[in-house]
Order: sequence, then structure tokens, then C-alpha cells
Amino acid sequence: MRILGIDPGSRITGYGLVEKQGNRLIHLDNGAIQTRARDDFPGRLQIIYRELCALIEQFRPDAVAVEQIFVAKNALSALKLGHARGAALLAGVNADLPVHEYTAMQVKSAVVGYGKARKEQVQQMVKTLLNLPEIAQEDASDALAVAICHLHSNPLKERLTAALSRR
Repeated sequence: MRILGIDPGSRITGYGLVEKQGNRLIHLDNGAIQTRARDDFPGRLQIIYRELCALIEQFRPDAVAVEQIFVAKNALSALKLGHARGAALLAGVNADLPVHEYTAMQVKSAVVGYGKARKEQVQQMVKTLLNLPEIAQEDASDALAVAICHLHSNPLKERLTAALSRR
């Protein structure tokens, strides 16, 4: 299973592609989509959307995993982050991919085993789990963690869904 993990942001949107083969996690790519603060906001959202669509076209993931909004410092920041998340969700949905959302606590629990882990702990564990030569850029590392979270959580979700459907 191949997952595109996304850490949305209006200025920097991190992405990470991870594939699970058996019990192995394989790093495929990661990076950050950067927009310029001086550009108009709709244009920035368009860049995020187009770049994510290009990644989906290039890597053909089986699903998209997106980090949910955390409490932002102010309402305007939260609104802009929500718009960036919307662009990310739309890129996945328009490609007919299943889109899954995870809170920061779910991601930290899945990657480190502790929902209140520090960012540095998550970054180090991502590096270790994917056998990366160095810690990825912060937003890319967060996106890789979201992808890993989905790969660890999805089998549980599928079993729960199957059990509930048998009722």
C-alpha cells in the first residue's frame, strides 16, 4: 500500500510518500510545497492543489492521509490553514482516492507510541522507521509521520469496519 501523507499549511505544505511492503516501510519521496506570502491567497491555494495533483499523478498512491487542524494562534491563521487543508483534501478526492484524516495526537501515538511526544522525537522516529540518512525537513517529516500513521492505523480501521458490518 502506497500513501501520500500531507501536512497542510498556507505557506508550506509538507508531503511524504511511504509504501508498505509486508512489514517494511519504504520511503519513496518527501518535500515541501512552498508558496510566497506576497502572492494572493487564492493563487497560493492553487499552487498547493496543483503540486499535490502532480504528486498523485507521478506516484499513484492508494490513499491520502492528511493531518487535521490543530488550535491555531489566531482565527485568521486557523482559517488559512483550513483552506490549505481543503486544497489537500480536494486533490485526493478529485483523484478518486480515499482520504483519511488524523489528529496530531493520533500521529504521534502511531509513530512514537506516545500522543504527547515532542516534535524532535517524532522526527527521529520517522528517520529511524524509514531508514533515512538524515532527518527530513520539518514539514516533510510531519507529512511522512502522517503517512506512517495511516499505514499503522489502516489495518485496525479495516478490521473494525468489517466487524461492524457483520452485525
